[in-house]
Amino acid sequence: MLMRLRHAKTLITGKPGVGKTTLIRKIINQLQPVPMAGFYTREIRSKGHRSGFELQGLNGDRRILAHVDLQSLHRVGKYGVDTAGFDKFLLKLDLLNPETVIIVIDEIGKMELFSNRFHTLIRNILSTNKMLLATIALHGKGLIEQIKQRPDVHLLEVTGNNRENLETAILE
Repeated sequence: MLMRLRHAKTLITGKPGVGKTTLIRKIINQLQPVPMAGFYTREIRSKGHRSGFELQGLNGDRRILAHVDLQSLHRVGKYGVDTAGFDKFLLKLDLLNPETVIIVIDEIGKMELFSNRFHTLIRNILSTNKMLLATIALHGKGLIEQIKQRPDVHLLEVTGNNRENLETAILE
């Protein structure tokens, strides 16, 4: 029997490092072989410290999103964000392909929202009948706030206490 999302637009939020990406990856594995497109984010670690973030496309593409050594006009904390590279990465994902049943986005956050292409893509995804599984920043104004307030979005917060049990709340 194929697994599916309990809610068509499922958003996961929580503090950094609480396990949002780990949860997304577990759910992706549970949902196979449902046609999915999207990406998750992996930490880049160096000498025991986080030095950046790498995008991992479900299509196999990889790209650095942000890094401490990256020179960029767009910065979040100590990280320079490669907005142009992110735009190119997004084009290869073909998220709105008619064959795609579930779109996976990890994450809708400050770094990603420097991209106008991403802004438009998120708005387009939310207006389709495709299922969406995404992580979203715990705090944020503008689009982040607007998305969380949508009546068609089911928002779950991951905590240290509930992260082991959220799969059953998300999948049916």
